[in-house]
Amino acid sequence: MRRHDAHTALRVIAALALALVVLQALAATAGAAAVDPTARRSVVLGRSVDGRPIVAIETGDFDASRHALVVGCIHGNEPAGIAIADALARDLPPHELDLWIVPVLNPDGVAADTRGNAHGVDLNRNFPYRWRPLGGVYDSGAHPLSEPESRIARRLITRLDPQVSIWFHQHLDVVDESGGDVAVERRFASLSGLRLARLPREPGSVVAWQDHRAPKSTAFVVELPAGALPAASVTRFARAVLEVAAGSPGD
Repeated sequence: MRRHDAHTALRVIAALALALVVLQALAATAGAAAVDPTARRSVVLGRSVDGRPIVAIETGDFDASRHALVVGCIHGNEPAGIAIADALARDLPPHELDLWIVPVLNPDGVAADTRGNAHGVDLNRNFPYRWRPLGGVYDSGAHPLSEPESRIARRLITRLDPQVSIWFHQHLDVVDESGGDVAVERRFASLSGLRLARLPREPGSVVAWQDHRAPKSTAFVVELPAGALPAASVTRFARAVLEVAAGSPGD
């Protein structure tokens, strides 16, 4: 081959290599642009009986078709889930998921270290599905949704229609087969290291109401162990929440 032809061939090869690099860069840029942006914001959903704000954190892809809800504390004397909710709120916003986190639905109960709200009502007996009048520690209120905290949760759930809702309680150290998709509950149990069991169905409970009104979604209870959670456990539960909330290949 002549020297001139060799130089021409080398220039062609170099030009092709440069074009390939440019195309790869454009493809990478297009792929990055295809991923929806994520964000985080705080929303005051309303106020408790005593006027304390009930705050939600929305994090992730606000335009995502998949929605999830996490509530850290509905019974004021069962606060361990607040740490998990706070960890999720601080974490990087997830992609392809609109995650709503309510660290404390019952701030008056947390302040007083009581199960019920400031009216003494057990908010987890105050929802419409199979509600019945109860007194004592499980006081179900004057009627379904009699309490502002319950109405706040009802408004958020009906607006959001989450595919997955996780409600943290204490102190039974178990994931409850709450009436939704047991495969979702089983997956959370496996990821979190808790056993799976069916607890009694309680009248007026929020998860029973959710699973009844939206049978294709799954709301379930996670009963954490007694006491405050170690940091490693908080991380493990938060990761389990994100895995289950994001769905699986079979969803």
